[in-house]
Amino acid sequence: MLVKEIMNTDVKTVSPDSIIQKAAKKMSKHHVGCLIVVKDSRLVGIVTERDIMRNVVAKALDAKKTKVKNVMTKKVIMVDPERDVEDAAEIMTEKKIKKLPVILHDKVIGIVTAMDIVTAHPKTIEQIGKLLLLPKKKAVAG
Repeated sequence: MLVKEIMNTDVKTVSPDSIIQKAAKKMSKHHVGCLIVVKDSRLVGIVTERDIMRNVVAKALDAKKTKVKNVMTKKVIMVDPERDVEDAAEIMTEKKIKKLPVILHDKVIGIVTAMDIVTAHPKTIEQIGKLLLLPKKKAVAG
């Protein structure tokens, strides 16, 4: 199964100069956990609920004054729509991220989330669950 088969094409975006309060309201309105940050139709970052929690709330910054560009993640990990879903899952696991923008010809055409993969691949998730439930081997002193 390919990323393009499970990705969400209704990508919500925000400007880097938008204020965090506006971004948070947009996330809440659309029931999404992140917004793709675009400038001149190009991806320049991603802002997630976690970014807002860590970089605004935890630091007691004013969400009405703090700009998205000061909070967003600038090094965005992306995926090609023709990649296998298992590759996307591997990237997410390796990079410890839950959301991957899908890029084609330098344009955001979708987003795939860990939940999208779980929904599309219940058998794979079942196998991983079994692996996680295996008893751990005790280290042998030598």
